[in-house]
Amino acid sequence: MVPIDGGVDLVRQLREARPDVAFIAMHGRDGEDGTVQELLEILDIPYTGSGVLACVRSMDKVLAKHLMIEAGIPTPEFFAFNETAFRELGAAEALGAIEERLDFPIVVKPSSQGSALGIKFASSAADVPAALVAAFSYDSKVLLERHVDGRDLAVSILAGDPLPVVEAVPQGDEFYDFQARYEIGRTAFVCPAELPDGATERAQELALQTYRLLGCHAFGRVDLMLDAAGELTVLEANPIPGLTETSLLPQAAEAAGISFDGLVGRILDLALRRAPA
Repeated sequence: MVPIDGGVDLVRQLREARPDVAFIAMHGRDGEDGTVQELLEILDIPYTGSGVLACVRSMDKVLAKHLMIEAGIPTPEFFAFNETAFRELGAAEALGAIEERLDFPIVVKPSSQGSALGIKFASSAADVPAALVAAFSYDSKVLLERHVDGRDLAVSILAGDPLPVVEAVPQGDEFYDFQARYEIGRTAFVCPAELPDGATERAQELALQTYRLLGCHAFGRVDLMLDAAGELTVLEANPIPGLTETSLLPQAAEAAGISFDGLVGRILDLALRRAPA
């Protein structure tokens, strides 16, 4: 195994290492959006996880949500803008209509970012400008999404099969943010999640539909919300879910009887199977 950090010399390092397969452990921009995947394809190096197109579709939350709506997969109502719309087309004048249609609180998030970076909750119209500034600091396109008050669920998929549902319960935080994701003790996890009758099967079904719709391969994770009425909505898909000790995929795999080493081995095996002879 040869550890390689992404940087200006990435291609050189890959050519020198000449790996049989690249295990991608990069999150967010460049790691999940198809950038490093495209470089690996140019170099004819097999790699773990989804291909370029699936990464592009999944990482762009606006694109992914439009595809979900077209496919009939429930996802919270939203509106999206890019910086050009705000700077040159007067999009700020439409904020009032958006706020009226979505109601408060509104979730404001960058379109292409991971780990909940840049996500802000706007409890009132006065909070929206600062939330937009925060989101635009991470991406040139943002979305304003109807907030779903409910339970944070995640369904990981391995080799086309859904794993047990994980529920993330932030401890003392308003939502499952970056700190809650990565700081030990900030979130309690329940796996398998204790859900009402039929909710587990429905969550797994929606996750599989989303995974297939976006063209994901080998493994992935789909995040959902379960509201008080028992309705499930899909928030987003992650083509390269985290593999830290607080990450949800390893927890789901363990609940399914798959050790961390076994999980890594299966991910590598799936990458080698897909590689050209």
